Amino acid sequence: MKSKLLYKNPIVTERADPWVYKHTDGFYYFTGSVPGYQEIEVRRARNLNELEDGEKAIVWHAHENGEMSKLIWAPEIHFIRGKWYIYFAAASDDTIAEGTFQHRMYVLECANENPLTGEWIEKGQVKTEIESFSLDATTFKYNDRLYYVWAQKDPAIPGNSNLYLSEMENPWTLVGNQTLLSIPEYDWEKIGFLVNEGPAVIIRNDKIFISYSASATDENYCMGLLWADVEDDLLNKDSWNKLETPVFISSEENLLFGPGHNSFTVSEDGSEDVLIYHARPKKVTEEEPLDVPDRHANAQVFTWNEEGMPVFGIPGK
Repeated sequence: MKSKLLYKNPIVTERADPWVYKHTDGFYYFTGSVPGYQEIEVRRARNLNELEDGEKAIVWHAHENGEMSKLIWAPEIHFIRGKWYIYFAAASDDTIAEGTFQHRMYVLECANENPLTGEWIEKGQVKTEIESFSLDATTFKYNDRLYYVWAQKDPAIPGNSNLYLSEMENPWTLVGNQTLLSIPEYDWEKIGFLVNEGPAVIIRNDKIFISYSASATDENYCMGLLWADVEDDLLNKDSWNKLETPVFISSEENLLFGPGHNSFTVSEDGSEDVLIYHARPKKVTEEEPLDVPDRHANAQVFTWNEEGMPVFGIPGK
């Protein structure tokens, strides 16, 4: 049965890489990349349609120079072990070396009940086994273990970024093995750039699903899917499956191009799963798509098939 729940899309304008977290206080907390890439904004509202005009605050500004001073990308807000955390990527400059910017991943912490008014403390860089371009971190908890999923360039592997998984000792420190989950291998993952990035996790039907985004950030941007059974060893690459085809692509009919960098939440009454994603209203004609601030945040209810797999449908439907 098709859902009757419709959202007033876009739910937030000019916010790429949208992240929505529904907290136990009944608020949806929203963050995303702010045009200009120099600050982190957090919004909250009691329903998704109110986020555009809801309560909001700039909770952190880029440094004037040096570390964390340029290109503040893709923040995510999480509530872990009684505190708020924001994961984001930042660079020291805007130079491109070996085909990529020079981002690293960082963490902010807030102990205040309301993250819009609390003090945010810099917890520093999340260190991985390779010191290279890295971004788009997310976290999830399963069986009382905290996991970290992110995108990173390995100089030994062709392309811009791959997906990795690690357990966490605490919300800012990785521990143990770091597992390579996926590299760009199919044609649809390699248009413009060889990219696997923007992972998001949802646990349903005894499976852990990781959606991700691929290709350049223009109309070729799209979503792929990984999954593992919950009882398998998540840090064993062989536990993970990967679909050979994308699960969410541009809709010329609905004028939604380059859908991706998603997050997952639930409807206001908790009865339906909701995909949050950014998309553009037109194809990009400019030379650098990242400089065009028309990636808007959208919300769309999705369903599950008889095999327990997500069915995202078509953007705008």
